[in-house]
Amino acid sequence: MRLTIIGACGAWPDAGQACSGYLVEYEGFRLLVDAGYATVPRLLERVAAGQIDAVFVSHGHPDHCADLNPLLRARTLRDDPAGPLPVYSPPGALDAVLALDRPGMMAGACVPHEFTPGDTFGIGPFRAETRSLPHWVPNAGVRLTAGGRVLAYTGDTGPSPAVVELARDADLLLAEATYVDEVPPDSRSSLSSARQAGRYAADAGARRLVLTHLQPGTDATAARAAAVAGYDGEVGVAASGLVFDLS
Repeated sequence: MRLTIIGACGAWPDAGQACSGYLVEYEGFRLLVDAGYATVPRLLERVAAGQIDAVFVSHGHPDHCADLNPLLRARTLRDDPAGPLPVYSPPGALDAVLALDRPGMMAGACVPHEFTPGDTFGIGPFRAETRSLPHWVPNAGVRLTAGGRVLAYTGDTGPSPAVVELARDADLLLAEATYVDEVPPDSRSSLSSARQAGRYAADAGARRLVLTHLQPGTDATAARAAAVAGYDGEVGVAASGLVFDLS
């Protein structure tokens, strides 16, 4: 299993960067996990739009799903359109982005598969186990298993023991860490810090931790140091273009 970071900014894309987007590959199957602002240009530097086999969207905030629209356009508005793209998401998460085009313009561009966070299902070669994690809107963390390897991804989440369940013995935990240490009071139930992510990884026994969704302008070195304070495994900070081999 291989993970490529397409984008990793939280809330909005910093200059020259992109929001959440992660390409997960196994035996030739390409799964895009989240498609936030500005991810499609960076994705298309690596693969053609028609080579994406499925998309998983953790929740309906635009920094996680807005670029599904240009991805579908890139697959459909061409002389040799790609087939319908399977897209997995919590109920209603894609309503806004799928309504951006005029009725009928993108008919057949995707096949929506809505699931309730907590469901388990297959996506190509991957077993996808989801968990409901606290956020302002319904958010699904996902545990992807293939070839005996496990990638756990939180989406955006406030404090929850379900994060530890999601990441139990994972080969890699990709964890939202919008803040370095203290989460502002108005966001404490819905977002996490790098320090919290380190504790999650330690409690779960995850083999590797990668911090993502850092707010633009956040000091990545400080974020890593905060995570390392509670976790003695390998800690990285997601950045566009980084590749992690889980084999």
